[in-house]
Amino acid sequence: MSRRIEIELTSKRSDGQWTWRAAGAREPKGLIEDALVPADAKVNDVLRAEVETDLDGTRVLSIFATKQRAEKTNVLTFLPSERPFEGVTSQLRKKERRGPSDRKGRPRRDSGGRDAKGDNADGRPRRPFFEAPPELPQRPKLKRLKARRARIEVVLADLPEAQRAIAERVLSGGIPAVRAAVAEQNAQAVKEGKEKVPADGIVTLAENLLPRLRVAEWHDRAEAAKAMVNELDLRDLRSVVVAAADPVVARDETTRALAEELKTALARRQEEETKNWLEDVQAATTVGRVVRALKLSSQPPKAGLRFPPELATQLSALATGSLTADAPADRWIALLEAVAFSPVRSQVAPSAAAQAVTDELKATVQRLAILIPHIATLYGITADPKSPTPRPLRPTRPEKKVPKGRGTKNESRGPRQPNSGKPGTGKPVTEPTPANGPDESSPADKTSVDVAAVEVAAVEVTADSSAQEN
Repeated sequence: MSRRIEIELTSKRSDGQWTWRAAGAREPKGLIEDALVPADAKVNDVLRAEVETDLDGTRVLSIFATKQRAEKTNVLTFLPSERPFEGVTSQLRKKERRGPSDRKGRPRRDSGGRDAKGDNADGRPRRPFFEAPPELPQRPKLKRLKARRARIEVVLADLPEAQRAIAERVLSGGIPAVRAAVAEQNAQAVKEGKEKVPADGIVTLAENLLPRLRVAEWHDRAEAAKAMVNELDLRDLRSVVVAAADPVVARDETTRALAEELKTALARRQEEETKNWLEDVQAATTVGRVVRALKLSSQPPKAGLRFPPELATQLSALATGSLTADAPADRWIALLEAVAFSPVRSQVAPSAAAQAVTDELKATVQRLAILIPHIATLYGITADPKSPTPRPLRPTRPEKKVPKGRGTKNESRGPRQPNSGKPGTGKPVTEPTPANGPDESSPADKTSVDVAAVEVAAVEVTADSSAQEN
């Protein structure tokens, strides 16, 4: 499964490949094809990358556009006023109760209890009302890759039973997982006074199994991607195509034709998704759904895509016009969360801060100040250059409604009492342990089976090595 991390470019080799490592750390590290790295990249640049850890380590799938900090170009200058200061005083007047005859000549009110001037019934000004823009049709959500283990099961079926446990370890974590399992088993053997398992023989066996397992794993993922190539998420399709360039996979003749087919499909899908992406942003901008348009603009189908200048001008003007001084605080919060991660954040320049500033709005501006410093200055907040770059907030799941009489898992009920065999006895009910030991599905039993298989395989490898020496 892929994940996103920050990587640092350490050098560029003569063959065009780049060496990298995790930003601020020594591991993981590896090589990147020059086609994945932005053209203006240089050594020591820190980039945002999507990586995947498979059988033999961590591999870079794609690199996202570098987040550049906006320059402080639009800064408001406060000019001193020459007029003398005049204090403002106010005095509340008691409301007089009027009779029916006094109501003649009063301003007409609408059905909501507000008069024609826009005030509420008690004279307070009305809160600004925002009419929701029309809804837009949603595109079908792309599916994630779910590959079966058909090819892997064929390889495992051809192996002796003692070697299948080692093959499963290789599939789950590669050669490092095998070394860690052997080291853990040997540490336990020393405590129990038993002989150690020969680690070199097991590692050698795992290295011999690795090419077949890696090709089988890629075949399973590639065939699953081909079956749903038109509705597959581009991240998964791209990861399959990138994995096809692995030397072990590319060396196998059975993978070449399928790899070329998926590579052509990836180019076609990227062109289609880019067109759909720009159409969706344009449609949301046209109808005035500014938050949706800003969020879509920050999610390009491919890293490094250049946002069209005309569309950027329209979107920034719409966002600037929405950040008005009379807009409520929750409206500002939603807009700033979308603006901060969009490609037009440096072009969005509201003229003044919100009139109603809440603690939540201040916290939002403080968190996003490094991305929108020109907007943060409106609230008297200066961005700290050393502060980490924030990430978009994840949507919260709605709470499930529980019928009356039923508690929730998080409900505080005090210490839970054990079940009793008879009402009022307080004696817990205990189930007898089966005579044949713990259940086969228990984690402890699975671990013991794996360890036993590893020991048997180690004995076989040691015996083979001794026979060759004799």
